Amino acid sequence: MFDYTLNANWAGYLSTFLWMISVMVVLGVVLMIGVYNRIQALRQRRKNAFADVDVQLKLRHDLVPNLVATVKGYAEHEKGLLENVTAARAAAMRGGGITERVKAEQALGAAVTSLLAVAENYPDLKADANFRQLQADLSDIENKIAAARRFFNNATNEYNTTITQIPGVFLAKIMHLSEELFFELEPEEQKAVQTPPKVNFGT
Repeated sequence: MFDYTLNANWAGYLSTFLWMISVMVVLGVVLMIGVYNRIQALRQRRKNAFADVDVQLKLRHDLVPNLVATVKGYAEHEKGLLENVTAARAAAMRGGGITERVKAEQALGAAVTSLLAVAENYPDLKADANFRQLQADLSDIENKIAAARRFFNNATNEYNTTITQIPGVFLAKIMHLSEELFFELEPEEQKAVQTPPKVNFGT
């Protein structure tokens, strides 16, 4: 009788233990599925956010050739700077992944900022109506890019936070995911944005 009762107790303990293990496994799987779906949703949100930025970036791409042509008419000997802007635009238009695009657009933004700064040395260029209109158009586009970039950076921050905190960090390692790049301004652009007026070289 004693042996039978002891065996029955152990069988009960084992059954309870296995049941608890099963529940924990199921909960773990459900949790991982939830985290996986959240990571995928955040990746898609970041991608959609960049698509909004991209709309404005393409408008800037269209504006740059006219800006270069106008500056060239008054400052043709700034050949190196003009070539740099043209090359930066070409690189930005080549496409690629978001990280490559962000780096290329940062370089283009810095190049355009340098080009606009040159106008200070050319009074006739500053007074040119076409140049001033291009500046106004560029300023409007840059403001829209800034608004879209903030949304993109928020999406990037949320994604990066999720994959670097528990439990997302474990799944991120399995999926070989790493933190993504923010779309920050290059130092030249940052200085220009912080120095009013942004792109208004009026007479």
